[in-house]
Amino acid sequence: MNLPVIFRILGVLLMLFSCTQIPPLLVSYYYNDGVIYSFLTTFILTFLSGFILWAPVMRNKKDLKTRDGFLVVTLFWTVLGSFGSFPFMFTESLNMSVTDSFFESISGLTTTGATVLSGLDELPRSILYYRQQLQWLGGMGIIAIAVAILPMLGIGGMQLYRAESPGPIKDNKLLPRVTETAKALLLIYISLTMLCALAYFLAGMSIFDAIGHSFATIAIGGFSTHDASIGYFDNVGIEMIATVFMLISGVNFALHFFAWEHKSLKHYFNDSEFKFYLGMLATIAVITVLFLFFSGTYEYKDAIFKGIFGVVSITTTTGFSTADFSAWPTFLPFLLFYMAIIGCCAGSTGGGMKVIRVVLIIKQGIREIEKLIHPNAVIPIKLGSQRVPDRVLESVWGFFSVYVMAYMAMLLALLAVDLDITTAFTAVGASINNLGPGLGDVAQNYGDIPDAAKWILCLGMLLGRLEVFTLLVLLSPHFWRN
Repeated sequence: MNLPVIFRILGVLLMLFSCTQIPPLLVSYYYNDGVIYSFLTTFILTFLSGFILWAPVMRNKKDLKTRDGFLVVTLFWTVLGSFGSFPFMFTESLNMSVTDSFFESISGLTTTGATVLSGLDELPRSILYYRQQLQWLGGMGIIAIAVAILPMLGIGGMQLYRAESPGPIKDNKLLPRVTETAKALLLIYISLTMLCALAYFLAGMSIFDAIGHSFATIAIGGFSTHDASIGYFDNVGIEMIATVFMLISGVNFALHFFAWEHKSLKHYFNDSEFKFYLGMLATIAVITVLFLFFSGTYEYKDAIFKGIFGVVSITTTTGFSTADFSAWPTFLPFLLFYMAIIGCCAGSTGGGMKVIRVVLIIKQGIREIEKLIHPNAVIPIKLGSQRVPDRVLESVWGFFSVYVMAYMAMLLALLAVDLDITTAFTAVGASINNLGPGLGDVAQNYGDIPDAAKWILCLGMLLGRLEVFTLLVLLSPHFWRN
């Protein structure tokens, strides 16, 4: 373990992260909402802490090893999540405990969107902006920035890139250098955010709400500046804009890159994961709309708009709402919740198991059935025209088994702290899939559950964001051996 390099990286990241306190500080100054000193104090403490870590080892030029990368990425989320909680703790009007502040910060950075806050419409504007910014940074921006900037400081970035994205076929670089890859992805990310904000503004949002909701939409986060979420605006145009950009953000950003680079959309429809993703959303949307209409929940227009919006929002793990989906006929909330477990495409800003893994699990299941009929047949599994190596299939099943075991362990832990089964089951799923809203006591807000449950769910958010293995590998004795 190369501790000097790790301290150096963490120091740089903290100093960079301290700069993210400047925009909400300026918002606080503009609106004169009395929170300016919370952000100023956080900026000073974060920058000084980073400098103290960085200064003694700033001349250490050793390379970062893969094992070090796993530790850095995990510390990155936990340490920045801790410092990110300071504005919530330092703002007296919020009266938030350490637990609630950390929960809100981790939920933002991991783009989960679960909140302990209520009365959002009355909160200081700078705090509302800060929550949205946390999600935007966590969605994809921070790691992309880190991978782009750290090599310039003499620190290799590929190890961080792999540790952040351990899923199948996600190690492929779009450009020859990881720095160029990060820059390309970041440019696409910023461009989509700007387009989304402009569309929201033209559809009727204020500049403040348009920027804030574009951050949460592209990051697939789900935080809002209003208690009623997107439903606050009661605007079909805004709902459709959100639907389109949530759908786009749930797609592998590599496909966006190829479309950008080659000025063509054919890459999307040649991709097995993308086609399954669209087909899944379309199928579930039809089922939901029909069920809402024939059950008498809504008239046909509301059934169409609320149904499609709800399907895209929950399945992509965003968590925006225009209606209380937990109050829909019992079949639908659980159907949508199961779809959130599948989640988005690999390489997107969304959560869940990722569509590509589900596609491979289905294909392997079909192959096993065919082998029962033809025991001696050699049946390769393909994505498009490419054969999938057995090692990839093994890693998918390994991920799935560890995912299920982690889910069950956290479910039992929540039951042990007196949560009912519906609340516990959906709270774990909402955290480990980075969804946000659950059912039962966490359908709207997580503020009333016990503190112990909030810490368990914070672990779930981190597991989901790091796709389980990156965090659990630190628990292996082999990891710490020289």
